[in-house]
Amino acid sequence: MPQGKPAGVRCIQLDPANLCRIFGSPERPAVCASLQPAADMCGSSREHAMHYLSTLEQLTAG
Repeated sequence: MPQGKPAGVRCIQLDPANLCRIFGSPERPAVCASLQPAADMCGSSREHAMHYLSTLEQLTAG
């Protein structure tokens, strides 16, 4: 997404299984490459992780 990804908008690089199509590619944004999963971020479910990421987007929108 040339101008960045707005909060709440699905990344255009995610495939139907929510895997990054450009993982490991030089075109992958630095912010994505620097995001390191951690237990508090991932939790024990997809729902927890998505809530965490949504909250992070809201806090950094802007």
